Amino acid sequence: MNIIDNFIAPVCHEFVQILYQDQDILLINKPSGLLSLSGKNPLNRDSVHHRLVHGQPGVTPAFSQAKLPHRLDFGTSGIMVVALTPTATVHLNKQFQEGTIKKHYNAILEGWVSANEGVITAPIAKDKSQFPLVKICSITGKSATSHFKVLHRFNQPRRSLVQFTPISGRTHQLRIHSLSIGHPILGCDLYHSESSQQLSRRLLLHARDIYFEHPLTCEPCHGHCASPF
Repeated sequence: MNIIDNFIAPVCHEFVQILYQDQDILLINKPSGLLSLSGKNPLNRDSVHHRLVHGQPGVTPAFSQAKLPHRLDFGTSGIMVVALTPTATVHLNKQFQEGTIKKHYNAILEGWVSANEGVITAPIAKDKSQFPLVKICSITGKSATSHFKVLHRFNQPRRSLVQFTPISGRTHQLRIHSLSIGHPILGCDLYHSESSQQLSRRLLLHARDIYFEHPLTCEPCHGHCASPF
């Protein structure tokens, strides 16, 4: 089956913000509405990686060797770690592959999540018939685990501010897991109810914290990026 991706990203007017910098890594704040990597379509050239490598005039210099050991979805905002040297790239890639890096996300979900905290373990599979969507499938799906903790419940309309801690790193994991428990993330265009997409102009998912080992010093590092919601 030939998969056709017709998505053209709208212009993102927000800048990539550098939160921390040394000779080996950057910690950055990715804005919502910006691709992590440039797409095959030349209209999707703008991305976090493109901006880092070429610089943001008047805002950030060019980091010619910048590599992204992980990505955030187009609509997701928040913290990312960037490798600035080949050695740092190898070291960080290994940490992500081995699952030793821990991340916390904030999300606002439709409705009141009844449990104060819990674990979602629904397996996730690619859905080639509805690219780029994924689906919950106990037969072909790969194991996926997301811990959640309700931080606050809002009224009018009912919403839940949730902290997510994904144990695995499947594509669209937090978005599909939220939908699977009947509480989709507000503003999500792919996994939504009849009303959840219209309740926010952006995807209300933000990467807030990341814990990893510094690729040069091997010291534990904690990066934080305050949630805008």
